[in-house]
Amino acid sequence: MSTSIIELVDNLPTNNITVKVLKSLDFVLPGKWENLVGFDNTISAVTGVTAAEGIAQIRDRAIELYDDKKNGYQTAIWLYQTVDNADKAIAAAAIADKIGDTFRFIPFLDKLTPKADSVQSIDLRLKLVAELIVYSKINGITLTPVKFAKSLKENYQQEALLRMAALICIDGIIPLGADFVSRVRDDLEQTTNVAEAPAFNVVSDLIPAEDKQGFINESFNAVGDWMDNLTHSFNLNRDTLFNKFGGFIEIADDKLDYVAAFLDSSTNYFEHTGIQTVARRLIKRAHQEMG
Repeated sequence: MSTSIIELVDNLPTNNITVKVLKSLDFVLPGKWENLVGFDNTISAVTGVTAAEGIAQIRDRAIELYDDKKNGYQTAIWLYQTVDNADKAIAAAAIADKIGDTFRFIPFLDKLTPKADSVQSIDLRLKLVAELIVYSKINGITLTPVKFAKSLKENYQQEALLRMAALICIDGIIPLGADFVSRVRDDLEQTTNVAEAPAFNVVSDLIPAEDKQGFINESFNAVGDWMDNLTHSFNLNRDTLFNKFGGFIEIADDKLDYVAAFLDSSTNYFEHTGIQTVARRLIKRAHQEMG
């Protein structure tokens, strides 16, 4: 039995490093993300319903929808959690033992290893295609990469849009630079074997195409221009992001290469915002079905 959606939303953190990172990226979409925690609180925020009886009815229907596996909500949560955990090859316990109320780069850095650019490029592509699969699952549709790119522009809001902004910043700009889109596209031409990445096994069976690697690469190409436009619209670069993170991470000049590894190992922004996205979709559907 999977963890209930109620428990997942009730147990979301309110002020850990993931939340700090997400709040620091709020400037990309100011005022459009609220860290909704607690399922009943989320029901009220999404639907405007405040009466206890109405909240209970929506909650009960949302549980039914979530527990029905053919709806794909449980698969969506599993994907968000598993893809987020796939790049945590570093001993999280060692890091947790070293970070306190402020998050500083101190001796535990010797346990962090920056990823090779090609590995980072693959991780970015796999997270992106996982997002495409989840969007298809929770909306009951089949998406091509081109249709997904259109949905990003037209339909992504709140935590879903922030998740994509975080993907651009944390898995794109910080490890690869502001020109990460062109660098990943160059990597596509080198025909790197995506199947060697740990996260590939997570998403491969769910990719709606026979040519799995081709679909993954096509997805990045379809979304790349949108990512590049957002990067340049907000003048996103490593310096901009380090300044934003400087309030809770003390970054030494000779440790910049380790920032991406640190964020990989100590945040779960994909899972955190993914749970919020699935909860929002469930609640909206439950509310609509109740008339």
